[in-house]
Amino acid sequence: MTYVCRNSGIMGLMLIFFIAGSHQNAWAQSAESFFRGKSFTYIISAGAGGGYDLYGRLTAEFMQKHMPGSTVVVKNMPGAGHLIGANALYASPADGYTFGTFSTGLIYNQLSQSNNVRYDLTKMSWIGKAGTDPRVILIASQSPIKTYPELIANKAPLNFAASGPGSASYVEMMLLGKNLGLPIRILTGYTGSNDQLAMRRGEITGTIGSRSSVQQFVENGYGRLIAQIGGSEQDTPQLSDFTMSDAAKRSIALIKSQGDIARPTAGPPAIPANRLAFLIEAYRAAMNDPSLQERATKFGYSIEPAFGDDVRNIIELALQQSDETIALLKEALTVPK
Repeated sequence: MTYVCRNSGIMGLMLIFFIAGSHQNAWAQSAESFFRGKSFTYIISAGAGGGYDLYGRLTAEFMQKHMPGSTVVVKNMPGAGHLIGANALYASPADGYTFGTFSTGLIYNQLSQSNNVRYDLTKMSWIGKAGTDPRVILIASQSPIKTYPELIANKAPLNFAASGPGSASYVEMMLLGKNLGLPIRILTGYTGSNDQLAMRRGEITGTIGSRSSVQQFVENGYGRLIAQIGGSEQDTPQLSDFTMSDAAKRSIALIKSQGDIARPTAGPPAIPANRLAFLIEAYRAAMNDPSLQERATKFGYSIEPAFGDDVRNIIELALQQSDETIALLKEALTVPK
């Protein structure tokens, strides 16, 4: 069919937009009918318990609510600092039935060109991200250390917990340990909320993690925050306010960029455009659902979402680091022989 519009540029543009909008609505309706009554898999690249699991389960539950007739099944795939789950997600069929969440610390692994990376974050089908979440240094309440200067002044190495090499907490501890001189010994294998249980037992002195995942632990009186990277909260000193080297400042800037992309949801590359658009709209409806926001607030978690290409753009920007910063990251990830 041919449409002719002479001497009416605006009307022509309106007609084009009307046709494009009609096609987009048809695509969305087509995807909705295709997905109706089907089962989806939502991969959480972390163990049960902790912030990633909670955000992931909330996302799965409310996306299911806004995809009538469908079922979203949660599958926890912990290990190797979220690498196992992220690699599995990336290798999933691009049919729109599988999507999930992982730590944005995987940006570090991609930047460092780790041999264990089987994904490219720039090629994933981005659905959205749930929050903005600053990183914090958490210390067990029974520890005599109450401030960041006291931590730096401590002579003996202190046990800090991480889920595993490649996890965001591990990478950030290595970066800050080397460039700020933190007196810490990194112990791995603490997945989910096991690091907090270890702190209560006195086995671990502290950790570095997202503020949302430790907030309730702090409010319950089991730990204290001594420094924060990013965020607008005024109750904890910003790590960047302390005197430090240029290398340390670059490390902090890189870590801060991760907090802008908290709790992402994505699928494997090349999900068909109409199906991805439908998933993005279901995710948008989930994040805007007052019941989800109320549940998140109850656990002390904030919802500050972004969607689709807006998240992709943040990811691509975070991956545009200088050779100097990448070298710094590779050095931090080098395990002494």
